[in-house]
Amino acid sequence: MALPRLRTVALVAGTALLTRRALRRRIARSPLWPMPALAEPISGHSQRRPTTVRRLLITERTLAAEGVVQLRLEGSGLPRWQPGAHLDLVLPSGLVRQYSLCGDPDDPDTYTVATRLVADGRGGSREVHEQLQEGAEIEVRGPRNRFPLVEAPAYVFVAGGIGITPVLPMLRSLAASGANWRLLYGGRSRASMPFLDEVEKLGADGGRVTVVAQDETGHPDTAGVLAGIAPGTAVYCCGPEPLMAAVTAALPEGCTLHLERFSAATADAAESGAFEVELHRSGRTVQVAAGQSVLAAVREELPHVSYSCGQGFCGTCQQRVLAGEIDHRDELLTDDERGDSMLICVSRCRGGRLVLDL
Repeated sequence: MALPRLRTVALVAGTALLTRRALRRRIARSPLWPMPALAEPISGHSQRRPTTVRRLLITERTLAAEGVVQLRLEGSGLPRWQPGAHLDLVLPSGLVRQYSLCGDPDDPDTYTVATRLVADGRGGSREVHEQLQEGAEIEVRGPRNRFPLVEAPAYVFVAGGIGITPVLPMLRSLAASGANWRLLYGGRSRASMPFLDEVEKLGADGGRVTVVAQDETGHPDTAGVLAGIAPGTAVYCCGPEPLMAAVTAALPEGCTLHLERFSAATADAAESGAFEVELHRSGRTVQVAAGQSVLAAVREELPHVSYSCGQGFCGTCQQRVLAGEIDHRDELLTDDERGDSMLICVSRCRGGRLVLDL
């Protein structure tokens, strides 16, 4: 009698173990459990390749200019990067912010970033300035590069203020190689322009650098700088939106334009009007007003939906789109990813309706 009883106990225990494992797998696949999962439920998870999170030590904190803090972050065996790359900083509050790497790409143990304090911003820069001190550790992700230095016969750079940070490693590389380059560097004042001394030294031979401080000479003449440049020239610009717009408007034919924005491209949400979003797995439909983001409308129904930067950079709010035409306004997704997903913090609908895997 004991043997059948033992077999029964073993069978029940084994069934329970398999059930628990199946349940854990289902929950891992579907962040909206117990809603029914699709065949490949991915909403709530980034479709991008997982990025390793590292904890680095802040070994130096200096003022690079008025209102600009420079941080030296140290680790060991850090991934190599190329000029134009940026790093995600996971701030103590959990906010994720992106900052261009402005140090030496050949240093395997150090990353350097700089950030300007934005008094009326969304809190990220203030947190960096007030809470990140020498001796503290910080989580980072990356680096990633969506602003790479391409091969070209000549280069023209236009940088505004803190926009010099991704450009600086490019200038160092080009100066060392003897390439043909010029820079227009503008800012509110010389005191507010980070790395100004180094930039001027890099361009000391040949008058490659033009510095324009608004409190001295007004706004930079972008059209004048770009006029007459040879076809094939690569034009790089990083800075405030008005500067980006001016460079875009003045770009000569036959030249390539490369932009790095502080935030997602400015677009009036009212341009696409109101539309509705069906949340497929939850069985709900939300109305997105003309001046409202998809993220805000969705979170009224599903407050757990994750987000971080709110500007189309970090990818936290990436969601799968099952139907509808997407008006992409982010600065992150690849062309392949844009085929069936969107960042709901900034992107919208070109028609009247979207269906999300939520």
